[in-house]
Amino acid sequence: MGLNDAGFTIAEGLVRRCAELGAAVAVCGGVVVLDCGVNAAGSDEAGLGMARVALGGAGDVVITPASSTPASSTHAAGPAPWPGCPWPTVSVTSDHPVAACLAAQYAGWKVSSGRYFAMASGPIRAAIGREKLFDAIGLREKPAVAVGLLETHALPPAEICHDLAAAAGVAPERLILLVARTASRAGTLQVVARSLETALHKLHDGGFDLGRIRRGTGTAPLPPVPVPADDLVAIGRTNDAILYGGSVRLEVTGDDDSLAEIGPRSVSRSSPAFGEPFLAVFERAGRDFYAIDPALFAPAQLEFVNVETGRRHVFGTTEPAILSGSFDTRAAADRAPAGR
Repeated sequence: MGLNDAGFTIAEGLVRRCAELGAAVAVCGGVVVLDCGVNAAGSDEAGLGMARVALGGAGDVVITPASSTPASSTHAAGPAPWPGCPWPTVSVTSDHPVAACLAAQYAGWKVSSGRYFAMASGPIRAAIGREKLFDAIGLREKPAVAVGLLETHALPPAEICHDLAAAAGVAPERLILLVARTASRAGTLQVVARSLETALHKLHDGGFDLGRIRRGTGTAPLPPVPVPADDLVAIGRTNDAILYGGSVRLEVTGDDDSLAEIGPRSVSRSSPAFGEPFLAVFERAGRDFYAIDPALFAPAQLEFVNVETGRRHVFGTTEPAILSGSFDTRAAADRAPAGR
């Protein structure tokens, strides 16, 4: 079963359970839109559903409760749950991580029309297949159904829905879109569920042979509720969760020397911007993601387990002290950017 077929099946189940999930269903231009966190309140369960859809059914996502013991300032125990992590953690596992994370989950595509803007992700990317990434990884699809995620502040207009269905090559009624703001419980969770994807994208940019990856697991801490009302503050917290709390383990084949070479370049610590909360970095960059050092967009910790040699390579450390400041709900209002 392809990514879109599997993801669509999961999405249909979420639509049937929308009331239970705190979500709401709308039909825009014939396309079914599941509001998981725009006008609807949503829930953590809705966020888990969004994350599983985003992976096209090729991975699983779970929440692990917070530990009762305090976290140390750093740890190198590998992916999670962290021993002593004071926050719940969102863990993702895939036996097909390149397909799940890069052909489906990666949010590397902007959708816009007039004043409407969204970051698109999910299996629909494989159906549209216009990104150069697919020239490298293959995995384009021609499905009979399609499903996608939109990270945005508003439900998509009919024009956007029509355009997405046409680009995916499906009838509008054969497309499901799941929508949430980052500043929502579901929106926050589905972003934090991208620790594994962040590592794979970083390795791809670094020229690593993704065909060597056999299995992947990743985890990142889930920021506490209440979710901040300001999307930029929520974006800061979700980025910090991965940049300073994301821990990824990859089972790989091949030689060990190449792992030792690429590992230090594939964690957020490799960036000169490392050490500051993401919102501060973002403000200094003029609120332009593309003005930020791309080396920062990586998990805090990356572990390779070479299944052929048995050797283990760990790079980077998680930084609970930075996360504690970022996740401080009492200070969230003070960190909200001015003029919003």
